Amino acid sequence: MSEVSGLVWGLTIVGIVGLLAFDFFFHVRKAHVPTLAEAARWSAFYVGIAIVFGIGVLVLGGSQMGSEYFAGYVTEKALSVDNLFVFLIIMASFRVPREDQQKVLLFGIVFALIARTGFIFAGAALISIFSWVFYLFGLILLVTAVNMLKPEDEDASAADNFVIRTAKKVFHTSEHYDGDRLFTTIDGKRALTPMLLVMVAIGGTDILFALDSIPAIFGLTQNVFIVFTATAFSLMGLRQLFFLIDGLLDRLIYLSYGLAAILGFIGVKLVLHALHENNVPFINGGEHVGVVEISTSLSLSVIIGVLTVTVIASLLSPKGRMQNTVNKTHALATAYVGLDSSVDAEERQRVYTELLAQEQVLEGTESRHRESLAEEKGLPELLERAHREHAETAGRA
Repeated sequence: MSEVSGLVWGLTIVGIVGLLAFDFFFHVRKAHVPTLAEAARWSAFYVGIAIVFGIGVLVLGGSQMGSEYFAGYVTEKALSVDNLFVFLIIMASFRVPREDQQKVLLFGIVFALIARTGFIFAGAALISIFSWVFYLFGLILLVTAVNMLKPEDEDASAADNFVIRTAKKVFHTSEHYDGDRLFTTIDGKRALTPMLLVMVAIGGTDILFALDSIPAIFGLTQNVFIVFTATAFSLMGLRQLFFLIDGLLDRLIYLSYGLAAILGFIGVKLVLHALHENNVPFINGGEHVGVVEISTSLSLSVIIGVLTVTVIASLLSPKGRMQNTVNKTHALATAYVGLDSSVDAEERQRVYTELLAQEQVLEGTESRHRESLAEEKGLPELLERAHREHAETAGRA
């Protein structure tokens, strides 16, 4: 199965497209917020499909292909979860209604699959012609690993980035959503809705993500079929996973360190492979360099081990637990200040009561991280605004 037939390629692509179509018509087409049980059920379904497919690769293609698939799948899945952080920031920046977030996420997944497929075939073509590309891929991953250790800058992912500002200047745009429509009519003129703009922002970040993820998986295998399927199945079910671990995303405070370690490890693996296959004239006179190469089984063990330690450390960390409390308070405060003027007084009071209760939980939590995490999220200003708006609303009543 190292040389995959056209029939297998065709059936695989039809299966993936079929799963995406099923996801759209049976889950996303009708706007709704998935329950935790629904998200858990369908997340398990898509992970199960990926595992069954991997077992098929293992049985039909042998242990080498099977190990490469699972190493690639686990790595790409971890990177995809990291991508959810950015999607969360973008959707918060655009204030995407909760019930419409599914459609935005599915668009992001489809666009990511298209973008990464293009990068996969381009990367495979480059590798077949130029062996020095392994040096380039290794360097990209090492630089990415270092950048992951730096403090995050949310500006590049916010709603007010260059692309969005340009779109707002060039095109007639609406400040308000019109359901899940991409276009609306304002004073008789056709206008872009924020839904279209958020999809542009998601699509742009997908292209940037592909620049990191594709070199990473090519560091584990050069089999294009394995690269494509591991990437595709890692993206499947990402929408459901978002709603399943939404409250836990920010608790994974050490995930970036774990991913940095994994990408750095794969970067070193790529450089070693490049030295082993070397034909660059100014390195060892264009001759192969006798270096130790890292096996796929060792790579899989390192990847799973690093991710396990990272997740456990994050969940047990006092800072992670404090982050979760701050996030719940921030979410309720954001929900309150985002209430439309048409919302009845009873509903407004209900949200405000929940906010007060959560604020008491936050204030009663003893943690040296509380103030710094609250400041990072801009929570003090947001709470002040919520209390001020409630006082003004109560004064008008």
